[in-house]
Amino acid sequence: MSRRIKVAAAQLGGVTNAMSIDNKASRKMVLDRMVALLNDAADRGCDLVVFPEFALIPVFVRFHVAQLEQFDHFYEQSMPSENTQRLFDTARERGIGFSLGYAELVEEEGRIRRFNTMILVDRSGDITLKYRKVHLPGSAAPVSDDPFQNLEKYYFEVGNLGFPVAEFNSCKIGICICNDRRWPETYRMLRLKGAELILLGYSSPVQNPRENQSPELRNFHNLLCMQSGAYQNSCFVVGAAKAGIEDGVELIAGSSIINPYGEILAIAKSSDDELIVADCDMAECEPGRKEEFNFNTTRRPELYGALVEPH
Repeated sequence: MSRRIKVAAAQLGGVTNAMSIDNKASRKMVLDRMVALLNDAADRGCDLVVFPEFALIPVFVRFHVAQLEQFDHFYEQSMPSENTQRLFDTARERGIGFSLGYAELVEEEGRIRRFNTMILVDRSGDITLKYRKVHLPGSAAPVSDDPFQNLEKYYFEVGNLGFPVAEFNSCKIGICICNDRRWPETYRMLRLKGAELILLGYSSPVQNPRENQSPELRNFHNLLCMQSGAYQNSCFVVGAAKAGIEDGVELIAGSSIINPYGEILAIAKSSDDELIVADCDMAECEPGRKEEFNFNTTRRPELYGALVEPH
């Protein structure tokens, strides 16, 4: 049986003015753009569309507010929500799946909790997979005299759902978010769960003064970690970027679709809304899984204990 997925990465240009945003009006404009990309993908015969991290909102974690509740308007408290229902309806009408990154606010264990979340939605408009970001970058408090703040550890908890995998079109799909792509453990955990196609939404700055890296090096690393993750785990990786300028910060573009050999099948050419498409045949995962990266014959987990021991 042929197991192919025609997949699209839906890159989005920036959403500005985090501190003065008209939440309802801004989300409607962004949703209009997302629905247009979803329809374009359906017109091109795609089965699945991948949207970025923080697709509907600015990357508000650059700003500090004294009380977390001051930024609660950036979080979704249900899914689908009033803000996203039209996206679900369009997907169901067009018979196309999608994944979406968003800020999630939920009551669990008797308290309010906040997560950086991404979901997979099937052709019927039903959520079949939810992932909460594990590798949170940045700090839990503002860093003095730093022109670039990343307070993701302040606004979110570490994800508590592990690395789940779900089936779509008879293919095994996993999800990760932004900084997760830089950690080999992410790809390995998803591969161990059987993932053949990994969906990744990101919204990373082109420059990070604390790291003292050039834009060229940042863009190189962005592709390097996705390509190596795909190759070493014999899977497809679809990276969808939030790009362009947000609140004066330029974001990495380069949305890409990468095959199990680490080759780039498609890559975005702009820093704006853009759809890239590739036909992914899951049979291409098999050579690596049978030869170079045959876990059953070559992997030695009894010798890897130090990987999970505190240091």
